[in-house]
Amino acid sequence: MSEARVDAWRPILVTGARGQVGSELTRTLQGLGPIVAVDRARLDLADHARVRAFVRELKPAMIVNAAAYTAVDQAESDVDSARLINAGLPRILAEEACDLNALLIHYSTDYVFDGRLDRPYLETDTPNPLNVYGQTKLAGERAIEAVGGKYLIFRTSWVYGATGRNFMLTMLRLAKEGRTSLNVVADQLGAPTWSSSIAALTAHIASRYYLGGDGAAWWRERAGIFHLTSRGETSWHGFATAIFNATNCNSVCVRAIATEDYPTPAQRPANSRLSCEKLARLFGLAVPDWNVALMQCLEEYGRCASLHCK
Repeated sequence: MSEARVDAWRPILVTGARGQVGSELTRTLQGLGPIVAVDRARLDLADHARVRAFVRELKPAMIVNAAAYTAVDQAESDVDSARLINAGLPRILAEEACDLNALLIHYSTDYVFDGRLDRPYLETDTPNPLNVYGQTKLAGERAIEAVGGKYLIFRTSWVYGATGRNFMLTMLRLAKEGRTSLNVVADQLGAPTWSSSIAALTAHIASRYYLGGDGAAWWRERAGIFHLTSRGETSWHGFATAIFNATNCNSVCVRAIATEDYPTPAQRPANSRLSCEKLARLFGLAVPDWNVALMQCLEEYGRCASLHCK
């Protein structure tokens, strides 16, 4: 027996609206209901009292939390700020969503794992983050689980897109600036994941809730944590090589180096591979291959035609 459609007048709240995933969500969620997209200028997410008041006044049917403190290295020395956004905010949103009987969708990270397994991680594997960013994101997951209600947590990895700050845009910028040699880490494995893919898959799932296509029992079975990344795997070196090959940047030499040769304040997991089998099994969704998604992103961004590296 299907539940009635969520009231059309109740909006969808999207946080982190200027971020890589948030900006895509404002497009993919269109048609499900009125979208209220907030960025830092409109709502200070570190002011939890203000966040509570904003949500209570808005009364959304769904909250999609795409906001996060993502400066991984900076988080090592700015722990309080990372904790406020990555751990405290999800708890506040979960509590308010529960009171409103709203669905909360939240994004987490592969960095909740230590990367020591020799296979893709499952949702049931025990987290053991190596850095402050991963620790605070894990705390956010656990806060949402403790509150309960209707929630979906999507762990993703190596997010990139046509906007914001990310690995792909950095590589393209360095090539455009005339760099002919780059050292890129080759012993960390993961799946580069296009922000547009994340938003599209989120919208497919959100539509089932917002349009009332499935009953409460169906949602009780599926509420929880899911891995959501592109299919396949590569290294940062492989990702960089694929970017330059796709944009005909033949003059850029990408040298493979070890993690120890590129020290950073925050330790990274060597294995960031996540299994998306649960997502496919419970939602019937097929994640795109990372190579295919990269080509689509580059085509959309216009770099394949305009960069003209020789």
